Amino acid sequence: MKQPGPKRTFRKLDGILLLDKPQGLSSNQALQRVRHLFRADKAGHTGSLDPLATGLLPVCFGEATKIAGGLLGARKAYETVAHLGITTDTDDAEGQPLRERPVPHLTIGAIDAALRTLTGLQVMQRPPIYSALKRGGEPLYARARRGEIVEVEPRPVDVHAFDLISSADLLHGQMPLLRLHVECGSGTYVRSLVRDLGEALGCGAHVAQLRRLWVDPFRDPRMWTLEALQELAERGERMLDACLLPIETGMASWPELRVSQAQAQRLAQGQTVAGLRSTPGSVALYDEGGRALGLGEVDGEGRLRPQRLFTWAAALGQPPAIVSKPLS
Repeated sequence: MKQPGPKRTFRKLDGILLLDKPQGLSSNQALQRVRHLFRADKAGHTGSLDPLATGLLPVCFGEATKIAGGLLGARKAYETVAHLGITTDTDDAEGQPLRERPVPHLTIGAIDAALRTLTGLQVMQRPPIYSALKRGGEPLYARARRGEIVEVEPRPVDVHAFDLISSADLLHGQMPLLRLHVECGSGTYVRSLVRDLGEALGCGAHVAQLRRLWVDPFRDPRMWTLEALQELAERGERMLDACLLPIETGMASWPELRVSQAQAQRLAQGQTVAGLRSTPGSVALYDEGGRALGLGEVDGEGRLRPQRLFTWAAALGQPPAIVSKPLS
């Protein structure tokens, strides 16, 4: 009988890892593998990638999870390959074919014109029925897998760029493939963009390949594969920890606001700070020495309220410990 191995212990760890997610794993599966490699007691990712997709998946450890929600809404960029002529039930290559149509003769001009109709702010998009969007507390994909009829209402999304990189395979008669570049805001499904492009071209389409290139504020990311991380882990945790970015790198998308020691203490006690000259909205809070304290919110009257403070910032609001002295 095989004896159980030693129980794995986890540790407090703060920082951000830029993971190059491999194809075939869900974002949560990739997250759990990384969390166990680092032995981190707390971890979360900032925006799911489909199992088919590869590329940048920022993973937040410890206190960095407090800014993960803000990173979910960040601008993102992808490179994708659209396979024309076939639609699937998932809008990508992992789904079952629904319909096959001949691909008409297409010119670069016609392709560019179709791409322009799907580019802009507040473009209406219908998400895939096989998606993690929830209705009644249940993901849509769960209902779709049970064979239920799933109706998804269109919603506005921001598509900053939807450009043709290459149509060589299509124009040279090899394969009906288009290589495309996408830059978009939160909630945009590249699968839906490709599906709608196929309809605009009159032949249907699905995503054959998808890779996330960057996520704000990580525009030029140094990504780490699971294989590289495993090799580093075998050389020791100090080598592994050197891959982490400090929390401050993930706060670059918010306006910076420095506060005094007294103001930081008020925020730590849940109180507001008035009289600030700052644009209304979320801000990244720093102390006078440049150390990150967390996130705050400035209202239209210049009042600052705490949103998510890091543990060391919240501790500023605690009363000093009373040390009892022995009786003489």
